[in-house]
Amino acid sequence: MGQKIHPIGYRLGISKDWKSRWYADKSSYADKTFEDLKIRKYLSDKLSQAGLKVVEIERTENEMNIYIKVSKPGLVIGRGGAGVEVLEKELKTITGSKIKITAEEIKTPEIESQLVAEYICRQLKRRMPYRRVAVFASNAAIDKGAKGIKIRLSGVLSGSNTISRSEEFVLGSIPLQTLRADIDYAQVDCHLLFGTIGIKVWIYKGEVAL
Repeated sequence: MGQKIHPIGYRLGISKDWKSRWYADKSSYADKTFEDLKIRKYLSDKLSQAGLKVVEIERTENEMNIYIKVSKPGLVIGRGGAGVEVLEKELKTITGSKIKITAEEIKTPEIESQLVAEYICRQLKRRMPYRRVAVFASNAAIDKGAKGIKIRLSGVLSGSNTISRSEEFVLGSIPLQTLRADIDYAQVDCHLLFGTIGIKVWIYKGEVAL
C-alpha cells in the first residue's frame, strides 16, 4: 500500500496558505474552530448556486473578515450590496464578532478543482455518462491553461446492481511529490439514488517560486 497524504496539507506554509488565519488560547480555541465550521457550512449551503470555491476566515480581537471566492459574485453581492448585508446579518446569529464579507471573483472556474468536482456531480445527477463528463472537464481545464488534471471517480459508476469500482482520468502531468508544484485538490461526495459516488480532482497549475 502506498502511503497517501493530502496534497494541500502537505504544502501548508510552503506554497499554500491556511484557510483560517487566527490565534486563540486553549480556553477559546475549540469554540472558534466550531464557529468556523458552522460559518463554512452555512455559506456553502447558501451560495451553492454562486459557484463557491473556498471560504477564508481571518480574525482579530473582536472582528472577523470573511473572504468568499466565487465564480458568480453578482449572486453574492446582490443589488447595491444588499446580498452581502443579508449574509452579514444572518452570520451574526452564529458568532458574536463584528463581520465583514468580501466576495472575490474567480476568472477561470474550469481550473478550480472544487468547481470542477461540483460540475461533475451535477452532471452525474442529470444521468450523464461519467466518462463523457470526466473527459469534457479534463479537456476544458487543459484548454484554460492547466498543466495537468487527474479525476478519480469511485462508487457504483454504472448504476445500481453493478460492482463498486474506481476509474481515473489523467491528462497532462501531476507532480504530487514536488512541494513547489501548485496542486489544487478537492473531494466531493455525490449522493445519487443508487448510492454515493466519490469525486476527487487534482489540478496542476504550474510551479510557484518558494
